[in-house]
Amino acid sequence: MPFYEYTANESPGCPHCLAGFTVLQRLRDPVLSACPQCGTAIRRVISPPSLVSGQSDLKPSRLEQAGFTQYRKIGKGVYEKTAGKGPGVISAD
Repeated sequence: MPFYEYTANESPGCPHCLAGFTVLQRLRDPVLSACPQCGTAIRRVISPPSLVSGQSDLKPSRLEQAGFTQYRKIGKGVYEKTAGKGPGVISAD
């Protein structure tokens, strides 16, 4: 579920919506149109996604704990499993 940021459309609002607030919502949930505390009209603000940089979170032990499988290329069309479940080697042959 993504986090959505909201802010007041106009100045007569409460400190909560004037400063902006974040809500955890399902993708299928309707967009909020009023502040949950004061009822002032609000709008959803587009914000940049949170990204992980570097390779620190791609360690095989962490990937396996999260339920992912990782392969690394060892030759032309040949991949070796480094973490997770699945065949030890995948080849194009």
